[in-house]
Amino acid sequence: MRIASRTLIVFLVTIAALALTPGCTDYKKKYDYLNVEHQNLKGLYERAETDKQDLANRLAQDQQTIDELQRQIDELHKTPAQASGFEGMDDVVFDAAAGTITVTLQNTILFDSGKATLKSTTSKELDQIVSVLKQKYASKDVDVVGHTDSDPIQKSSWKDNLELSAQRALSVARYLIGHGIPEKQVRAAGCGPARPVASNSTAAGKARNRRVEIVVNLRQRSAAAAPAAPAAKPAPTKK
Repeated sequence: MRIASRTLIVFLVTIAALALTPGCTDYKKKYDYLNVEHQNLKGLYERAETDKQDLANRLAQDQQTIDELQRQIDELHKTPAQASGFEGMDDVVFDAAAGTITVTLQNTILFDSGKATLKSTTSKELDQIVSVLKQKYASKDVDVVGHTDSDPIQKSSWKDNLELSAQRALSVARYLIGHGIPEKQVRAAGCGPARPVASNSTAAGKARNRRVEIVVNLRQRSAAAAPAAPAAKPAPTKK
């Protein structure tokens, strides 16, 4: 009797062990899978933390550049052109709030009337801008923004002023890229007559509105404003 009972117990234990074996294998597979997922997530988290710190460092450096420009203007009484390195350019605007330096070139310097092909005589101004960008702002994003007056297109083949301003911005952007500014850092946009800086009721005002702005973004593109005319009130510091 005892032998029979003992045999039965051994049999039942064996059956139970066999029944549990597949389950143990499944649990091990699930553990291994979850462990791999954990390691992957840990790697992603560590990478995100590193990227976050790198971004914080870049933003801090960007702000130092902005603060230093403002200090030179406020304490050393330099013009924005002198402080930014664009000395000799006629129209340079520094906007600390937006984190931008805007160099404006009138269309009479760059283009013939109704044209979007750069004059050969524009190389002096654009080459100076390229030189400063390379020396002082090599890692910064640059927006090239074209503007026109409000007179409707009549004699040229352009559909409207918006198209003309965009093509002019592209011509300047291509010049910058062709002379060594990385393509990934350059963006072009046309605003047509939408953002005047003077009244279009006078010839002098229209001449001021016909322009191309080269905007240096001192902050990372994601933290900077989209292509725009020199920022709104309070008025930025201007030469």
